[in-house]
Amino acid sequence: MSHSPPPPKLALLPESAPFTPEQRAWLEGFFVATLGLGDGGVTALSPQDSAAVLADAATNLDNDEDAPWHDQTIPLAERMNLAEGQPLRRRMMAAMGQQNCGQCGYNCRDYADAIAAKRETKLNLCAPGGKDTLRALKTLFAEMDGDVAAVPAPSVVPAVLPAREPATAGRSRNSPVGAVFVSRTLLNRPGSSKQTWHIELDISASSLDYVVGDCVGIFPTNDPILVSAVIKALGVPANFPIGGRTMREELTERASLGPAPDMLFQLFSYITGGERRQKAQALAAGRDPDGDAATLDVLAAIEKFSGVRPDPEAFIEALEPLQPRLYSISSSPKTNPGRVSLTVDAVRYQVGKRMRLGAASTFLADRVEPGDTINIYLQRAQHFGLPPDPSTPIIMIGPGTGVAPFRAFLHERMATKAPGRNWLFFGHQHRDFDFFYEDEFAAMRAAGVLTRLSLAWSRDSTQKFYVQDRMREVGHGLWAWLADGASIYVCGDAMHMAKDVERALIDIVAQYGARSTEDAIGFVADLKKSGRYQQDVY
Repeated sequence: MSHSPPPPKLALLPESAPFTPEQRAWLEGFFVATLGLGDGGVTALSPQDSAAVLADAATNLDNDEDAPWHDQTIPLAERMNLAEGQPLRRRMMAAMGQQNCGQCGYNCRDYADAIAAKRETKLNLCAPGGKDTLRALKTLFAEMDGDVAAVPAPSVVPAVLPAREPATAGRSRNSPVGAVFVSRTLLNRPGSSKQTWHIELDISASSLDYVVGDCVGIFPTNDPILVSAVIKALGVPANFPIGGRTMREELTERASLGPAPDMLFQLFSYITGGERRQKAQALAAGRDPDGDAATLDVLAAIEKFSGVRPDPEAFIEALEPLQPRLYSISSSPKTNPGRVSLTVDAVRYQVGKRMRLGAASTFLADRVEPGDTINIYLQRAQHFGLPPDPSTPIIMIGPGTGVAPFRAFLHERMATKAPGRNWLFFGHQHRDFDFFYEDEFAAMRAAGVLTRLSLAWSRDSTQKFYVQDRMREVGHGLWAWLADGASIYVCGDAMHMAKDVERALIDIVAQYGARSTEDAIGFVADLKKSGRYQQDVY
């Protein structure tokens, strides 16, 4: 009996193609799936055809502008469903917080790519995604050894992955520099339910420069009262040695005392038994056996499992590191050389009998004193800055502390005598108590720098009224500015305000631009693609 010879091995890429065996295997599998090729009789592509197909593949793989999961308002589980069947690096991207905020030192796509390429080993850097993102990334990371789709595509990542460039001092979370805390000024008047501070930092000794739209990363320390409470709950001496440092130093300067990490519950499960062990295991797996998981910070977790006494070193290892926090710069280097200013809400909220504190915001509001040196870095803005043509009109929508970058924009446009018109939408709870920078904006109005100022106060009447409501009221004028080429900027809450503002803008375009809703959505999408609609949301 005669046998047919086996079909030749699939060989789409010429031997001269400069790829590693892993990349070659990934690419050939990708081409089979994408081009619908069978299992037999396939010979190598010519170098010209190979280059063309590689270019198409790189374009398809690298085009994430319209990725359906890249929307911070979509719950993580839904984002993961949208990314099902995608390469591992794209599923990792879907697990991110989708804000492109830069707090991790990347944007969402680049952070995912760096993890998939094993250039980044820290999975806990996505502040907006929190524990949910960390859990999803851990699950995806476990797939990497057996998933060739994790190997980045050539033309997107070269065959030999370059090391990350050494960080310039003060330009990365990995290379902070010192800045001198100059002052804080309360922006709310008596009667406000908020406490918002104008913060001034001196960076002249660092030789750092910045442009409006950039952010500052602040490295805080933890509240000493909270640190003492954790030490007391653990039943260990404050000076217990941990790697050449004391327990108090570790908890003050290095460990996050915010949401209790899964590893802490896992540690508790090893040293307790019965029903408490089951609860600890459930919490470590992301479940919520008692309906209180969302409120468990590190101290609350210790109190929930009172009497459990973990080894101090194991306890410290189970905690997440204390991360820097990013704040939009609210000053221009042209009017405030050598300094940066921030606009910071002091975060305080009650859970049970204990007041919880935002680590960085109350560090700036309460614990650091004028003349103290704190660690910072400057984060370049990602697609958020003034238009290159100073004559372009700009519309700025920034309620609450979202006004910070727009104060910087106005100072910059004033200093450079930019001829473009400027329209600011600002809102908060009460006009009498919460009108940040009121005198500055009044002076800018009088000087003609601030062409229009539209205000919205949500608690001054029985019916709540927000910036998006004000937008609709002045929709005809807003459309006229857009038709005249204005760029529009939004800064603030991502989950609610930013989406409500975009919905209002779509409605305005439909009504005053005489478009269908579908066409208005396309119009706003085109504004984003062209850089005329920029967001700094969190």
